[in-house]
Amino acid sequence: MNKIAIALATTAALLAAPAMAGKQRMTGEEKLAKELEGRVAGEPQRCLPYAASSDMKVIDKTAIVYGRGNTIWVNRPVNARSLDDDDILVRKSYTPQVCNLDIVHTMDRGSRMYTGTIGLGDFVPYRKVAVAD
Repeated sequence: MNKIAIALATTAALLAAPAMAGKQRMTGEEKLAKELEGRVAGEPQRCLPYAASSDMKVIDKTAIVYGRGNTIWVNRPVNARSLDDDDILVRKSYTPQVCNLDIVHTMDRGSRMYTGTIGLGDFVPYRKVAVAD
């Protein structure tokens, strides 16, 4: 009985492996495009009020998205390829806003070791498009 259960579990695992291998992860650009669906870009801004920067999402090797709701701001850092969605972003602030040219340090979430720096660019606001009835 035990051998049958092991054989069934092994067979199920082998059958599931190709299905899992065929499922590809989305690229950073694809994740950002999904985040921006139904939104239109506004004029880039040099700074973002600190309150708007409290809700942040890192998109692997692509961008940092700030805010939620009707307006979100997208920042494409100078060296975005260094962005890792599992890193912690550490910024020393001397002003009540986040600005382009600010330097952000990245830290590995597991080891707490510094992994690099990111130079912020302009903040592009994306607003939800009103849907006509």
